[in-house]
Amino acid sequence: MNRHNFKKLKIWQDGLGLVVKTYKMTNTFPSKEKYGLISQLNRCSVSIPSNIAEGTSKSSEKHFRTFLEISLGSAFEWETQIIIAEKLKYISSDEFEDLESRIIQLQKMISGFIGKLDC
Repeated sequence: MNRHNFKKLKIWQDGLGLVVKTYKMTNTFPSKEKYGLISQLNRCSVSIPSNIAEGTSKSSEKHFRTFLEISLGSAFEWETQIIIAEKLKYISSDEFEDLESRIIQLQKMISGFIGKLDC
């Protein structure tokens, strides 16, 4: 397997952008959510690009795929949590729609990348 430079992968770059957006967004949440939704959203957003990066260090595409699948799972977890944030009125409908479209695009890109691996 040729190792990928994770910093050059669009899925990693977009995932990293999502982390920054998530941290800025959760800074506006009520402080009572510090150990709840804020922590969950921040942790799963960080998990997306982190698992992509870690996967690039693996010696086989099968192992890389496992880390991409974990990253994809974190993306779906993140999507669920922004749905909760919108229902609790922590984010506006417009912000929700923007974030949801970004995460769906990222989910598709990660899924597509997984599909192109030879394993």
